[in-house]
Amino acid sequence: MIAFLVLSFLGAGTVGADRAVTFENPNPCAVEGSSVEFRCLYNYQNGQTVRKTEWYKGEFKNDVWIRVKLSDLASYRNRFEFIGDQQHDCSLALHDLQHSDTGYYYFRFDTDRFGWRSKTSVYLSVTELHVRLYPDTVRAGDSVSLQCNTSCHLSSTVWFKDGHPVSKPEFQAQAEDAGNYFCAVEGQESVQSEPVALDVQYPPLNVSVKVTYPDNLNESSSVNLTCSSSANPAAQNYTWFRRTASPSSGSSSIFQVGSGQVLSLPSMEVNHTGLYLCQARNTVGETNSTEVLLTISAKNYGLFHLGVTRNHTEITKELWSSFSLSQVILLIGVKVVILLLLTLVIIWAGRHIRIKNEEENDHDYENESTGV
Repeated sequence: MIAFLVLSFLGAGTVGADRAVTFENPNPCAVEGSSVEFRCLYNYQNGQTVRKTEWYKGEFKNDVWIRVKLSDLASYRNRFEFIGDQQHDCSLALHDLQHSDTGYYYFRFDTDRFGWRSKTSVYLSVTELHVRLYPDTVRAGDSVSLQCNTSCHLSSTVWFKDGHPVSKPEFQAQAEDAGNYFCAVEGQESVQSEPVALDVQYPPLNVSVKVTYPDNLNESSSVNLTCSSSANPAAQNYTWFRRTASPSSGSSSIFQVGSGQVLSLPSMEVNHTGLYLCQARNTVGETNSTEVLLTISAKNYGLFHLGVTRNHTEITKELWSSFSLSQVILLIGVKVVILLLLTLVIIWAGRHIRIKNEEENDHDYENESTGV
Protein backbone atom coordinates (compact mmCIF):
# COMPACT_ATOMS: atom_id res chain seq x y z
CA MET A 1 0.00 0.00 0.00
CA ILE A 2 1.39 3.33 -1.06
CA ALA A 3 1.13 5.93 1.64
CA PHE A 4 1.48 9.63 1.02
CA LEU A 5 3.05 11.36 3.97
CA VAL A 6 2.22 15.03 4.24
CA LEU A 7 5.23 17.23 4.82
CA SER A 8 4.89 20.10 7.19
CA PHE A 9 6.67 23.38 6.76
CA LEU A 10 8.75 23.81 9.89
CA GLY A 11 9.19 27.55 9.73
CA ALA A 12 5.65 28.75 8.97
CA GLY A 13 3.74 25.54 9.66
CA THR A 14 1.99 25.65 6.27
CA VAL A 15 1.34 22.59 4.16
CA GLY A 16 2.32 22.46 0.51
CA ALA A 17 0.43 20.05 -1.75
CA ASP A 18 3.47 19.78 -4.01
CA ARG A 19 5.69 18.60 -1.18
CA ALA A 20 5.20 14.90 -0.32
CA VAL A 21 7.01 11.65 0.40
CA THR A 22 5.83 8.36 -1.07
CA PHE A 23 6.75 5.08 0.68
CA GLU A 24 6.48 1.79 -1.18
CA ASN A 25 5.91 -0.09 2.07
CA PRO A 26 5.19 1.90 5.25
CA ASN A 27 5.15 -1.31 7.39
CA PRO A 28 8.15 -3.45 6.44
CA CYS A 29 9.07 -6.60 8.34
CA ALA A 30 12.47 -8.26 8.23
CA VAL A 31 14.40 -11.02 9.94
CA GLU A 32 16.91 -10.25 12.65
CA GLY A 33 20.41 -10.23 11.18
CA SER A 34 19.25 -9.43 7.65
CA SER A 35 18.99 -6.12 5.75
CA VAL A 36 15.99 -4.02 4.81
CA GLU A 37 15.36 -1.08 2.48
CA PHE A 38 12.88 1.76 2.93
CA ARG A 39 12.07 2.61 -0.70
CA CYS A 40 10.65 6.12 -1.02
CA LEU A 41 10.44 9.25 -3.23
CA TYR A 42 10.11 12.93 -2.23
CA ASN A 43 8.94 16.02 -4.08
CA TYR A 44 9.40 19.80 -3.60
CA GLN A 45 8.72 23.03 -5.45
CA ASN A 46 10.37 23.67 -8.75
CA GLY A 47 13.34 25.96 -8.67
CA GLN A 48 14.57 24.81 -5.28
CA THR A 49 17.79 22.91 -4.60
CA VAL A 50 18.09 20.16 -1.97
CA ARG A 51 20.99 20.87 0.36
CA LYS A 52 20.60 18.13 3.01
CA THR A 53 18.74 14.87 3.71
CA GLU A 54 18.40 13.03 7.02
CA TRP A 55 16.65 9.98 8.54
CA TYR A 56 15.43 9.92 12.14
CA LYS A 57 14.11 7.36 14.56
CA GLY A 58 11.33 8.17 16.99
CA GLU A 59 12.03 7.53 20.68
CA PHE A 60 10.62 8.38 24.06
CA LYS A 61 12.94 10.47 26.18
CA ASN A 62 11.75 11.64 29.59
CA ASP A 63 8.24 10.63 28.52
CA VAL A 64 8.48 12.91 25.50
CA TRP A 65 8.35 11.59 21.91
CA ILE A 66 11.35 12.94 20.01
CA ARG A 67 13.05 12.26 16.70
CA VAL A 68 16.76 11.39 16.88
CA LYS A 69 19.14 11.39 13.92
CA LEU A 70 20.38 7.94 13.03
CA SER A 71 23.85 9.43 12.72
CA ASP A 72 23.64 10.38 16.42
CA LEU A 73 22.72 6.87 17.57
CA ALA A 74 25.76 4.72 18.38
CA SER A 75 23.81 1.48 17.84
CA TYR A 76 23.32 2.39 14.16
CA ARG A 77 26.95 3.19 13.46
CA ASN A 78 28.06 1.55 10.20
CA ARG A 79 24.65 -0.12 9.89
CA PHE A 80 22.56 2.46 8.03
CA GLU A 81 23.10 3.66 4.49
CA PHE A 82 21.33 6.44 2.59
CA ILE A 83 20.95 4.97 -0.88
CA GLY A 84 18.87 7.86 -2.31
CA ASP A 85 20.04 11.15 -3.72
CA GLN A 86 19.42 14.90 -3.44
CA GLN A 87 16.95 14.88 -6.27
CA HIS A 88 13.86 12.76 -5.47
CA ASP A 89 15.03 9.40 -4.06
CA CYS A 90 14.97 9.15 -0.26
CA SER A 91 15.58 5.41 0.13
CA LEU A 92 17.37 4.07 3.22
CA ALA A 93 19.05 0.71 3.90
CA LEU A 94 19.55 -0.83 7.35
CA HIS A 95 21.96 -3.74 7.75
CA ASP A 96 22.49 -6.45 10.36
CA LEU A 97 19.08 -5.77 11.87
CA GLN A 98 18.68 -6.05 15.61
CA HIS A 99 15.52 -6.53 17.58
CA SER A 100 15.94 -3.03 19.03
CA ASP A 101 15.66 -1.59 15.49
CA THR A 102 11.91 -2.13 15.64
CA GLY A 103 10.20 1.25 15.63
CA TYR A 104 9.20 4.41 13.71
CA TYR A 105 11.44 6.12 11.15
CA TYR A 106 11.08 9.63 9.70
CA PHE A 107 12.62 11.41 6.76
CA ARG A 108 13.61 15.11 6.49
CA PHE A 109 15.11 17.17 3.70
CA ASP A 110 16.28 20.80 3.47
CA THR A 111 16.34 22.96 0.37
CA ASP A 112 18.05 26.29 -0.16
CA ARG A 113 14.87 27.97 1.06
CA PHE A 114 13.07 25.74 3.58
CA GLY A 115 13.30 22.50 5.59
CA TRP A 116 10.58 19.80 5.76
CA ARG A 117 10.05 16.59 7.67
CA SER A 118 7.34 13.93 7.42
CA LYS A 119 4.58 13.97 10.01
CA THR A 120 3.99 10.21 9.70
CA SER A 121 6.58 7.47 9.48
CA VAL A 122 7.68 4.04 8.37
CA TYR A 123 7.18 1.39 11.05
CA LEU A 124 9.77 -1.40 10.95
CA SER A 125 9.17 -4.79 12.60
CA VAL A 126 12.20 -6.99 13.25
CA THR A 127 11.33 -10.63 13.76
CA GLU A 128 13.05 -13.94 14.45
CA LEU A 129 12.76 -17.29 12.72
CA HIS A 130 11.44 -20.03 14.97
CA VAL A 131 11.79 -23.65 13.87
CA ARG A 132 9.55 -26.44 15.07
CA LEU A 133 9.61 -30.15 14.27
CA TYR A 134 6.51 -32.33 14.64
CA PRO A 135 7.32 -34.56 16.39
CA ASP A 136 10.90 -33.95 17.49
CA THR A 137 11.51 -37.63 18.26
CA VAL A 138 10.33 -40.24 15.76
CA ARG A 139 10.90 -43.81 14.75
CA ALA A 140 12.02 -44.74 11.27
CA GLY A 141 9.00 -44.61 8.97
CA ASP A 142 7.08 -41.98 10.95
CA SER A 143 5.93 -38.73 9.32
CA VAL A 144 7.84 -35.52 10.10
CA SER A 145 6.71 -31.93 9.48
CA LEU A 146 9.06 -28.91 9.51
CA GLN A 147 7.62 -25.48 10.38
CA CYS A 148 9.32 -22.09 10.15
CA ASN A 149 7.38 -19.43 12.08
CA THR A 150 7.75 -15.64 12.41
CA SER A 151 5.73 -12.85 13.97
CA CYS A 152 4.93 -11.35 10.56
CA HIS A 153 4.30 -12.53 7.03
CA LEU A 154 7.44 -13.18 5.01
CA SER A 155 8.15 -14.58 1.59
CA SER A 156 8.86 -18.27 1.05
CA THR A 157 11.19 -20.03 3.44
CA VAL A 158 13.78 -22.68 2.62
CA TRP A 159 15.15 -25.52 4.74
CA PHE A 160 18.59 -26.95 5.42
CA LYS A 161 19.87 -30.03 7.24
CA ASP A 162 23.46 -29.84 8.47
CA GLY A 163 24.11 -27.18 5.81
CA HIS A 164 22.50 -29.10 2.93
CA PRO A 165 19.19 -28.07 1.28
CA VAL A 166 16.05 -30.02 2.19
CA SER A 167 13.69 -30.54 -0.74
CA LYS A 168 10.44 -31.02 1.21
CA PRO A 169 9.33 -29.85 4.66
CA GLU A 170 7.29 -33.06 5.12
CA PHE A 171 8.75 -36.55 4.75
CA GLN A 172 8.87 -40.09 6.12
CA ALA A 173 11.79 -40.18 8.53
CA GLN A 174 14.64 -42.63 7.95
CA ALA A 175 17.83 -43.18 9.92
CA GLU A 176 19.81 -40.84 7.64
CA ASP A 177 17.35 -37.97 8.28
CA ALA A 178 18.61 -37.45 11.82
CA GLY A 179 20.48 -34.15 12.21
CA ASN A 180 20.16 -30.41 12.80
CA TYR A 181 17.57 -28.46 10.80
CA PHE A 182 17.23 -24.71 10.27
CA CYS A 183 15.25 -22.43 7.99
CA ALA A 184 15.89 -19.15 6.17
CA VAL A 185 13.96 -16.66 4.07
CA GLU A 186 14.35 -17.37 0.38
CA GLY A 187 16.85 -14.93 -1.07
CA GLN A 188 18.39 -14.29 2.36
CA GLU A 189 19.82 -17.76 3.00
CA SER A 190 22.80 -16.33 4.88
CA VAL A 191 20.45 -15.38 7.76
CA GLN A 192 19.33 -18.60 9.39
CA SER A 193 17.23 -19.67 12.32
CA GLU A 194 18.62 -21.42 15.35
CA PRO A 195 19.02 -25.13 14.53
CA VAL A 196 16.81 -27.79 16.06
CA ALA A 197 17.72 -31.47 16.25
CA LEU A 198 15.67 -34.29 14.80
CA ASP A 199 16.16 -37.60 16.61
CA VAL A 200 15.23 -40.65 14.52
CA GLN A 201 15.11 -43.93 16.41
CA TYR A 202 15.70 -47.13 14.47
CA PRO A 203 16.51 -50.80 15.16
CA PRO A 204 20.08 -52.10 14.79
CA LEU A 205 21.46 -51.74 11.27
CA ASN A 206 24.57 -53.17 9.59
CA VAL A 207 25.03 -55.78 12.32
CA SER A 208 28.42 -57.43 11.79
CA VAL A 209 30.81 -59.83 13.54
CA LYS A 210 34.55 -59.28 13.86
CA VAL A 211 36.80 -62.24 14.70
CA THR A 212 40.10 -61.68 16.55
CA TYR A 213 42.65 -64.29 17.55
CA PRO A 214 46.41 -64.53 18.23
CA ASP A 215 48.89 -64.97 15.40
CA ASN A 216 49.98 -68.37 16.65
CA LEU A 217 46.64 -70.05 17.17
CA ASN A 218 46.72 -73.36 18.97
CA GLU A 219 44.48 -75.62 21.02
CA SER A 220 44.73 -73.42 24.13
CA SER A 221 44.19 -70.11 22.31
CA SER A 222 41.18 -67.90 22.88
CA VAL A 223 39.15 -66.50 19.98
CA ASN A 224 36.92 -63.44 20.44
CA LEU A 225 33.88 -62.59 18.33
CA THR A 226 32.75 -58.95 18.63
CA CYS A 227 29.31 -57.81 17.51
CA SER A 228 28.79 -54.22 16.33
CA SER A 229 25.85 -52.31 14.87
CA SER A 230 24.44 -48.88 14.14
CA ALA A 231 21.31 -48.24 16.21
CA ASN A 232 19.38 -45.45 17.92
CA PRO A 233 19.14 -45.88 20.80
CA ALA A 234 22.28 -47.99 20.99
CA ALA A 235 21.77 -51.74 21.17
CA GLN A 236 21.44 -52.87 24.78
CA ASN A 237 21.37 -56.65 24.30
CA TYR A 238 23.47 -59.03 22.24
CA THR A 239 22.74 -62.76 21.90
CA TRP A 240 25.05 -65.29 20.20
CA PHE A 241 24.00 -68.40 18.26
CA ARG A 242 25.90 -71.24 16.59
CA ARG A 243 24.68 -73.37 13.70
CA THR A 244 26.15 -76.83 13.22
CA ALA A 245 25.68 -79.64 10.72
CA SER A 246 24.33 -83.08 11.59
CA PRO A 247 26.48 -85.72 9.77
CA SER A 248 23.80 -88.37 10.06
CA SER A 249 20.92 -86.37 8.56
CA GLY A 250 22.77 -83.75 6.52
CA SER A 251 20.71 -80.96 8.13
CA SER A 252 21.76 -78.18 10.51
CA SER A 253 20.66 -76.97 13.92
CA ILE A 254 21.10 -73.67 15.75
CA PHE A 255 21.37 -72.99 19.47
CA GLN A 256 22.33 -70.14 21.79
CA VAL A 257 25.96 -70.09 22.93
CA GLY A 258 26.29 -66.81 24.83
CA SER A 259 25.31 -63.18 25.40
CA GLY A 260 27.05 -59.80 25.51
CA GLN A 261 28.77 -57.80 22.81
CA VAL A 262 31.87 -60.07 22.90
CA LEU A 263 31.74 -63.87 22.69
CA SER A 264 34.94 -65.49 23.92
CA LEU A 265 35.86 -69.04 22.82
CA PRO A 266 38.71 -70.18 25.08
CA SER A 267 40.83 -73.28 24.43
CA MET A 268 39.81 -73.77 20.80
CA GLU A 269 38.66 -77.24 19.86
CA VAL A 270 37.44 -78.96 16.74
CA ASN A 271 33.87 -79.01 18.06
CA HIS A 272 33.88 -75.20 18.03
CA THR A 273 33.51 -75.40 14.26
CA GLY A 274 30.27 -73.83 13.08
CA LEU A 275 28.46 -70.79 11.76
CA TYR A 276 28.21 -68.00 14.35
CA LEU A 277 25.81 -65.07 14.33
CA CYS A 278 24.83 -62.39 16.82
CA GLN A 279 21.46 -60.79 17.39
CA ALA A 280 21.51 -57.09 18.38
CA ARG A 281 18.45 -55.62 20.12
CA ASN A 282 17.29 -52.18 21.29
CA THR A 283 13.91 -50.74 22.31
CA VAL A 284 12.88 -50.35 18.65
CA GLY A 285 13.64 -53.85 17.38
CA GLU A 286 16.22 -56.56 16.76
CA THR A 287 18.41 -57.59 13.82
CA ASN A 288 20.66 -60.59 13.15
CA SER A 289 24.14 -60.37 11.72
CA THR A 290 25.24 -62.42 8.75
CA GLU A 291 26.73 -65.78 9.73
CA VAL A 292 30.49 -66.17 10.11
CA LEU A 293 31.99 -69.61 9.57
CA LEU A 294 34.77 -70.66 11.95
CA THR A 295 36.71 -73.75 10.93
CA ILE A 296 39.21 -75.47 13.23
CA SER A 297 41.63 -77.75 11.43
CA ALA A 298 42.25 -81.06 13.25
CA LYS A 299 45.89 -80.99 12.17
CA ASN A 300 47.13 -77.67 13.52
CA TYR A 301 44.04 -75.95 14.86
CA GLY A 302 44.33 -73.16 12.35
CA LEU A 303 41.41 -70.72 12.21
CA PHE A 304 39.95 -69.48 8.91
CA HIS A 305 37.25 -66.95 8.16
CA LEU A 306 35.68 -68.50 5.07
CA GLY A 307 32.79 -66.15 4.38
CA VAL A 308 29.07 -65.61 4.73
CA THR A 309 26.13 -67.92 3.95
CA ARG A 310 22.52 -66.90 3.51
CA ASN A 311 20.39 -70.02 2.97
CA HIS A 312 20.06 -73.55 4.30
CA THR A 313 21.68 -75.21 1.28
CA GLU A 314 24.76 -72.99 1.45
CA ILE A 315 24.97 -73.46 5.23
CA THR A 316 24.96 -77.25 4.86
CA LYS A 317 27.58 -77.13 2.11
CA GLU A 318 29.79 -74.77 4.13
CA LEU A 319 29.52 -76.90 7.23
CA TRP A 320 30.30 -80.10 5.37
CA SER A 321 33.21 -78.44 3.60
CA SER A 322 34.58 -77.40 7.00
CA PHE A 323 35.28 -81.01 8.00
CA SER A 324 38.88 -82.09 7.45
CA LEU A 325 39.85 -85.21 5.50
CA SER A 326 40.66 -87.13 8.69
CA GLN A 327 37.24 -86.24 10.09
CA VAL A 328 35.56 -87.49 6.95
CA ILE A 329 37.56 -90.73 7.06
CA LEU A 330 36.68 -91.15 10.72
CA LEU A 331 32.99 -90.64 10.02
CA ILE A 332 33.09 -93.13 7.15
CA GLY A 333 34.91 -95.63 9.36
CA VAL A 334 32.32 -95.25 12.10
CA LYS A 335 29.53 -95.84 9.62
CA VAL A 336 31.30 -98.95 8.23
CA VAL A 337 31.74 -100.39 11.73
CA ILE A 338 28.10 -99.73 12.53
CA LEU A 339 27.05 -101.47 9.29
CA LEU A 340 29.28 -104.48 10.07
CA LEU A 341 27.86 -104.75 13.58
CA LEU A 342 24.33 -104.58 12.21
CA THR A 343 25.18 -107.27 9.65
CA LEU A 344 26.63 -109.56 12.32
CA VAL A 345 23.60 -109.04 14.53
CA ILE A 346 21.28 -109.87 11.66
CA ILE A 347 23.29 -112.99 10.73
CA TRP A 348 23.38 -114.15 14.35
CA ALA A 349 19.68 -113.59 14.81
CA GLY A 350 18.83 -115.45 11.62
CA ARG A 351 21.03 -118.39 12.54
CA HIS A 352 19.52 -118.55 16.01
CA ILE A 353 15.99 -118.67 14.59
CA ARG A 354 16.92 -121.40 12.09
CA ILE A 355 18.48 -123.67 14.76
CA LYS A 356 15.45 -123.26 16.98
CA ASN A 357 13.12 -124.24 14.14
CA GLU A 358 15.18 -127.34 13.41
CA GLU A 359 15.04 -128.41 17.04
CA GLU A 360 11.28 -128.03 17.13
CA ASN A 361 10.87 -130.06 13.92
CA ASP A 362 13.07 -132.93 15.26
CA HIS A 363 10.99 -133.15 18.46
CA ASP A 364 7.74 -133.47 16.51
CA TYR A 365 9.15 -136.37 14.43
CA GLU A 366 10.29 -138.36 17.48
CA ASN A 367 6.84 -138.05 19.01
CA GLU A 368 5.26 -139.56 15.90
CA SER A 369 7.73 -142.51 15.94
CA THR A 370 7.01 -143.27 19.55
CA GLY A 371 3.29 -143.42 18.84
CA VAL A 372 3.87 -146.30 16.23
